[in-house]
Amino acid sequence: MTSRRDFIKTLSAASVGVGVTGIPFELLAKKDIIKITVLHTNDVHSRIEAFPDNDPKYPGMGGVAQRAAIINEIRNKEKNVLLLDAGDIFQGTPYFNLFKGEVEMKLMSQLKYDAGTIGNHDFDNGVDGLADMLKYANFPLLNCNYDFRNTAMEDKTKPYKIFEMDSARIGVFGIGIELKGLVPDKLIGNTKYLDPMEKAAVAAHYLKHTEKCDIVICLSHLGYKYPDEKISDDVLAKKSLNIDLIIGGHIHTFIDTPYKYYNRDGKPVYIAQVGWAGIKLGRIDFFIEKKKRIVKGEGTSLKISKKTIAV
Repeated sequence: MTSRRDFIKTLSAASVGVGVTGIPFELLAKKDIIKITVLHTNDVHSRIEAFPDNDPKYPGMGGVAQRAAIINEIRNKEKNVLLLDAGDIFQGTPYFNLFKGEVEMKLMSQLKYDAGTIGNHDFDNGVDGLADMLKYANFPLLNCNYDFRNTAMEDKTKPYKIFEMDSARIGVFGIGIELKGLVPDKLIGNTKYLDPMEKAAVAAHYLKHTEKCDIVICLSHLGYKYPDEKISDDVLAKKSLNIDLIIGGHIHTFIDTPYKYYNRDGKPVYIAQVGWAGIKLGRIDFFIEKKKRIVKGEGTSLKISKKTIAV
């Protein structure tokens, strides 16, 4: 993990970065800088309520109401906010067993999520069940490496979405993990898994160069890192081009400050993930200098609790 001091040094030198240093409001106004705040979750797993106060590991932590309070507070202070999720929305509590994802999708819509991607557990009620729950979602599910032709999910996802804020363009795309071996064949039906490395490369190039996005974000449900060369966020970051940030999920990794990598061109790309169960909310503030289109930023995670909010 990068030290705080090294992270700040890198932020100062890099044209694209995610660090942990603040930029005063006066400097933003003086240099005509656009601020984009990206909030993110992953692997919430139907955790609607906070953990009980007597839970041995996460006492009083998490909860949609608590997360909503923090998100609303940030939105009241910041002009340009994106709220994203990296998959595994479903499965883990009786809410999913009883309501099959309706509660989760309705609450995410109320929280005004801007986009999410698909995790393997989002197929736990089958591809038909996932498709049926989308009627409760007021946000798109993004994925570019699942071929849903001849399934109930056909034409119900988008490979990417572009958000425009104060003349800045933010491109977001999604990729998912190999489902075979994780999800029974009967649940995924005719869904075909396509190489996420290839699809990510195509999507990122298109967003950065054709659509001229200032920031390209990958919502990934690949998993942060494995002992072998299995495709992961770690592998993707090293072999990528044009991606500025990977927001990950799947193996419940707690990353308090985004990890820094270098892509094939030697440019920084960062990986963020906030564990599981909604007990943390990731926050990354990007600062885009309008004239030079230089992007810098800061990243951290906030603990979700009934009692305290701590960095």
